[in-house]
Amino acid sequence: MERVSTIVQSQPAKFFVVAVVASFVTLQAHALYTGIRTKSKKDKLNRELKELYREDFLLASGVDGGIITEDGRETSIASAITKGASIASSIPLSVAGFDEALIREQLARNYAFFGEEGMSKIRNATIVIVGCGGVGSWAAIMLARTGVFKLRLIDFDYVTLSSLNRHATATRADVGIPKTQSLKQAIVNIVPWVEVEACVELWNVESEKENGWLEGADWIVDAIDNISTKVDLLSYCHSKSLKVISSMGAGAKCDPSHIQSADISQTVADPLARSVRRRLRMHPVHPVLSGIPVVYSTEVPSSNDPNALGLLPLADEEFEKGAVHELAPFADFRVRILPVLGMLPAIFGMHIATYLVCELG
Repeated sequence: MERVSTIVQSQPAKFFVVAVVASFVTLQAHALYTGIRTKSKKDKLNRELKELYREDFLLASGVDGGIITEDGRETSIASAITKGASIASSIPLSVAGFDEALIREQLARNYAFFGEEGMSKIRNATIVIVGCGGVGSWAAIMLARTGVFKLRLIDFDYVTLSSLNRHATATRADVGIPKTQSLKQAIVNIVPWVEVEACVELWNVESEKENGWLEGADWIVDAIDNISTKVDLLSYCHSKSLKVISSMGAGAKCDPSHIQSADISQTVADPLARSVRRRLRMHPVHPVLSGIPVVYSTEVPSSNDPNALGLLPLADEEFEKGAVHELAPFADFRVRILPVLGMLPAIFGMHIATYLVCELG
């Protein structure tokens, strides 16, 4: 024991103990310093993020950024939001139980683009979408995301498995339910304050006179597949001075760079647009020469291309079932289908939505 005590009290042992203690203290100090520095960085990042969110709130409320003063005092974010909300007196501070500040935060980027007055017009708009397939579903979902407050969806058709390559919202669980109901549920999940009316109906002039679906609409979207119904809708809207925009042929196309918008009288190279234009000119009730904006494609498949796409042929067994026209779901509806690359109808629909919100805002 005496020998151990002598070793512990020796000079080298003291230096070793001091070195160990110093190392431990150094490690603890470094850990403490690192922790403080990390916390400082996190606090700084949080402050920057809060400032960004603050700017978003101010943009959404129509109040200029920077230091906000009111009677020489700094105004709170909540006060700024309320001030911005009061500018658009036609929009209530809460919509269907949803806080206006939260709505404006969700629409902050739209407010930054259109401004207070433009967004007030968009949010107070009523748009009717006739045809809720590949084109109409995308138009509807983007109009709702942009802030359009009232949407009426009209389509008689149901979701099928083949719908899933192009429909904006349908899932496998939606197969067998009306397209309008699938679309309405998706819109409510994204923007629950929007009023969505889903009509599982076939639009025609007779049903319109009975139900008045188009009354009070700021704009009507024609995304109908059937050409005779499409022509009747466009003629009816034109005769009633209702604003309508129409989608031409998105099927059998693959080049999005050819998609554009123009008056129906100025379209080129689109077979459906050409047919619609001719039928409108010869319409027995209300002929139309111009005044209807359309989204169409100038893409023209080469006449020398053996793989050029068109209506798919019917199998021999289909002819054995009876007269071909009897296979259509409704009179004048085509029996054969067009091959469709799902991205093209989506771009058509978003093109229409962009056109409308820019016209409104």
